[in-house]
Amino acid sequence: MKEQISRTIAIHRKMLDVFEAECIDTIEVAAKTVIDCIKKDGIIYTCGNGGSAADAQHIVAELIGRFLRDRKALPAVALTTDTSIITSLANDYGFEDIFAKQVEGLVKRQDCLWAISTSGSSGNVVKAAALAKDKGAKVIAFTGKRNSQLEKIADICLCVPHDNSFPVQEMHQLAYHIICGLVEQYFAEEK
Repeated sequence: MKEQISRTIAIHRKMLDVFEAECIDTIEVAAKTVIDCIKKDGIIYTCGNGGSAADAQHIVAELIGRFLRDRKALPAVALTTDTSIITSLANDYGFEDIFAKQVEGLVKRQDCLWAISTSGSSGNVVKAAALAKDKGAKVIAFTGKRNSQLEKIADICLCVPHDNSFPVQEMHQLAYHIICGLVEQYFAEEK
């Protein structure tokens, strides 16, 4: 067990080194994009599947509530949370439409869709991102693969390449915590 624990920590350490070397500029641009969206009375929408759905909801919780300090709630909605919408859309249209139909009804030009897919090719996430882009909204993507379908659609893509999802998700969490902290700092200090 100790050997496996050490191997997992080593993977995380290596991923963190790559993350620091390659992702700082992307994180800064993503934070500025979120800030700009909110300043223009836009809403941050998030989506993803499985662990990425949990991350999408986590991001929204940080923006609506607080990350480190008290400040006004920031406008954010996770498209992963309404089971009535998700199940009816999956039943009536198909699973690939569960986010796109919500984007169709909700997302406006001044908004931003934050789409998360470790593969970068989740059909329902890619379809939602493409529709958001067509509507003129900004698209921030978090992926685990380079040159994915999602990266090609996105305005900004944080790519953290690895063959396994868990180290990618760990780096995604670090990135969105940094972004939420930067966004919060901006709006907490705004006069």
